[in-house]
Amino acid sequence: MNTKLTQIVLAATAIFLSSSHVVAQTPKNENKPTVIDAAVVDNTYQLYEGSVVKVDKKTRTITFKNKEGESKFVAGPEIKNFDQIKKGDQLSVTYELAVAIELIKSKSDGVRSKVESNTVTSSKANEKPAETIANKTTIIADIVEVNRDKKLVSVKGPSGKITTVTVKNPTLLADVKVGEQVKVIYYDAMAASIAPPKK
Repeated sequence: MNTKLTQIVLAATAIFLSSSHVVAQTPKNENKPTVIDAAVVDNTYQLYEGSVVKVDKKTRTITFKNKEGESKFVAGPEIKNFDQIKKGDQLSVTYELAVAIELIKSKSDGVRSKVESNTVTSSKANEKPAETIANKTTIIADIVEVNRDKKLVSVKGPSGKITTVTVKNPTLLADVKVGEQVKVIYYDAMAASIAPPKK
């Protein structure tokens, strides 16, 4: 990641994490999909990791550094815990995506649905700046095609769009039929955190 791209990641994180902008904690697992008899994908991506090398309290400018170079970030007034940030602290920006597909085993009645929820978790007043924004979407979709040889299931969601997914456990497809329904749960979270140096 070059310096320009690093600055873009930091700026995007600042915009995305609207209330404390620079930093957030690793997503908690309480809202993540935990489904029995399902195909589950769970990935966490490290977008940025670096150290605080300078803090200018007068201009509220933080300089971060990693193996790709240095990046500067001006912390706006919405970052309430700015004074907690010290030289040597570690910045981590992560993105997490989890998808769970549950086979409902009921014949479709033609009703498909989509429910979305959003949660924001921030640090306390005496802690280093931190925030997580997590989104969870639950969709009830119709099974329109099953390919057991290739371990594929095609489903139609509320919008009418057909999506084909790979089922990692082929035994789940043993008695799945076209016309039945599945529950698809998408969970994603953007998180950034400033933490003390590792000992």
